Amino acid sequence: MQPNNPLHGITLEAMVVYLVSFYGWEKLGARIRINCFRKDPSIKSSLKFLRRTPWARAKVEELYLETIKSAKQ
Repeated sequence: MQPNNPLHGITLEAMVVYLVSFYGWEKLGARIRINCFRKDPSIKSSLKFLRRTPWARAKVEELYLETIKSAKQ
């Protein structure tokens, strides 16, 4: 168990779906400047890219944590 890990139990897909519903593809692509969010975006293509690109996945995780923290306030 990882009680101190805020991402424990949250899938990458759940993070991307949440961010897209919160920001939309256009604003998400402006916040995280990667092509899978900017050029013909889809959940499936984004997940494929993020799963093999650790630096991009880290940016998504960071934005997800910031977003849920600010949404709770």
